[in-house]
Amino acid sequence: LQFTEEKLGQAEKTELDAHLENLLSKAECTKLWTEKIMKQTEVLLQPNPNARIEEFVYEKLDRKAPSRMNNPELLGQYMIDAGNEFGPGTAYGNALIKCGETQKRIGTADRELIQTSAINFLTPLRNFIEGDYKTITKERKLLQNKRLDLDAAKTRLKKAKVAEARAASEQEVRITQSEFDRQAEITRLLLEGISSTHAHHLRCLNDFVEAQMTYYAQCYQYMLDLQKQLGSFPSTFLSNNNQSSTTPVQSVSTPSVLASASASLPSVSNSIITSGLSELKSSSGSRKARVLYDYDAANSSELSLLADEVITVYSIPGMDSDWLMGERGNQKGKVPITYLELLN
Repeated sequence: LQFTEEKLGQAEKTELDAHLENLLSKAECTKLWTEKIMKQTEVLLQPNPNARIEEFVYEKLDRKAPSRMNNPELLGQYMIDAGNEFGPGTAYGNALIKCGETQKRIGTADRELIQTSAINFLTPLRNFIEGDYKTITKERKLLQNKRLDLDAAKTRLKKAKVAEARAASEQEVRITQSEFDRQAEITRLLLEGISSTHAHHLRCLNDFVEAQMTYYAQCYQYMLDLQKQLGSFPSTFLSNNNQSSTTPVQSVSTPSVLASASASLPSVSNSIITSGLSELKSSSGSRKARVLYDYDAANSSELSLLADEVITVYSIPGMDSDWLMGERGNQKGKVPITYLELLN
């Protein structure tokens, strides 16, 4: 009745003191943002909603979730299987296997990031939502009820006409007031704990950042190692046509003839690559070249190549800069420059 009359504006309401109101809004704000950050972190760490639900269910049942392969591990496995199928002795097969192994390492690092972040960051945040904040909500509800009791008693005191009724009402107001004050104190003490919650969550945030830093450093190192293993693959150049001059993608040891790269990358950083080619283009002579990767001719004007064979190459005036003429015995045809390494 008291609550209804307050809503209708027919009854007065005891206001909480400003300090308590501030503490309540700080707690609400903390709960709201903690939930948002927690949920989005879960999405970041485990983008697959079905896997997230499954892991959450297993965690609640205190059972180990089935260790399914994550996305990088799955991609890695496909690459390794493909590489073995194409032949580990071929340039492409070998590269696929190396890439696959790296993807699997990234998958393991991924797993470690999820595990560390779940223990050090997500769990403390969830414990606050499901623990401390639930207690605060319960005590706050109790405070609301004590306030309604107090205000109902105050209303009865106002309406009491006879002395006897007034005395009883005054006694009731005293009791309900002391109960309300006691509950307000309990609620205040709990709410003041929000500051230490912030301090605790700050430590957890630092742990999360450290876990991410470890993860990204591992991934970077794995990719760096992979790039070294792959060496001067043409794809490194072809996929980096917009590379800036400050970060040339060169793992080239000898003056490999990579014209597509020299055309797209700044000439300064590619003088080594282009020197052998320009020399060959300007002279009417021929040079020996080692084939870096297998190449299947697209038509009769081209020459098929096998990795590691040595062929004779020369330039024809007016020829496309990405190609040279290649000769093997009495066979001849156009060959792509990016598949060759000029020999001295």
